[in-house]
Amino acid sequence: MFLSRFAQGPAFRSGLATLMELLSDGTRFLMTVSRSRVALGAEVLFLRKQLAYYQEHEIRPRRLTDAARLSLVLWSRFFNWKESLAIVTTETLIRWHRKGFKFYLHWKSRGGRPALPREIRQLIASMVKENVTWGEERIASELSLKLGTYVSPRTVGKYWRIVACDFLVAVTVRFQVLFVFLVMEVGSRRILHYNVTAHPTADWTLQQFREALPDERPHQFLIHDRDSIFSSELDEELQTSFGLRVLRTPVRAPKANAYCERLIGTVRRECLDFMIPMSEGHLRRTLRPWVEHYNKGRPHSSLGPGMPEESAARQLPTPRTHRHKLPPDCQIRAKDILCGLHHEYSWENCAA
Repeated sequence: MFLSRFAQGPAFRSGLATLMELLSDGTRFLMTVSRSRVALGAEVLFLRKQLAYYQEHEIRPRRLTDAARLSLVLWSRFFNWKESLAIVTTETLIRWHRKGFKFYLHWKSRGGRPALPREIRQLIASMVKENVTWGEERIASELSLKLGTYVSPRTVGKYWRIVACDFLVAVTVRFQVLFVFLVMEVGSRRILHYNVTAHPTADWTLQQFREALPDERPHQFLIHDRDSIFSSELDEELQTSFGLRVLRTPVRAPKANAYCERLIGTVRRECLDFMIPMSEGHLRRTLRPWVEHYNKGRPHSSLGPGMPEESAARQLPTPRTHRHKLPPDCQIRAKDILCGLHHEYSWENCAA
């Protein structure tokens, strides 16, 4: 069932379209190399004449698809592309090269630190379920002192499948009230899902849970407040379809959902306090890069410090003789987030 749903998803269709376009380009390339050099030279000159017409009349090309960008990057490796580049700048094509290498490196270094054995994970899950008043440190101490299994409290929290959710309010320039729905995983501090609406309902909220909680990553507990949107029918559906044990916070006790309250404060301090959304779509587009920064590029003090989605490709440069001196073969690269409101810093090897 999961594979059939994945095959119908937009990501699968986009990847399949890209693959088909690359195969089509490869077929054309094989047919081209089989022709004579005179015919190839004449065809190149013929195409350049037509391209010069568009350049003289300053006709802007249409936006390239991801498949077209990838195709240009691949074929540029076989000749001196700088003399033939016309529709984009040299810096743009080089940026596509780097982005492709980044995706390859991310795929090459996928996996990261191995997970705990299955029986240990099941043991932690059962201890959480059977002892509702225990915390991460108590379970870690129980495992190490009595069972001889040494696991840090942070690792226990990683397999403590608790999800918290809440709404925050944002006001547009036209004084329209928008509601931002956030779902976070307490153990990893990762934002699982977010969305924006002007009219939140129980049915809309249930659909957000369907998108936030996939079948392959089951969770055990869900924390939310006593807002009327979280109806009893919604809680019953969450228990039946997702196997979640719903924990409703006490009346007027925001500290009972402290993780989400802290997340909402972070969203305001680091994003919404510096911009006024124009519309629902504008707010959604603004939150997208910030959520990615929050999950992958923002250090969290509660994690050690660490990041919710640690990248295995992220590594320090070669060992240095002095910790306060920068290595000569590397330079610091700053990546803008939200037009320079935040930055992410990383090492980049200097060109030889």
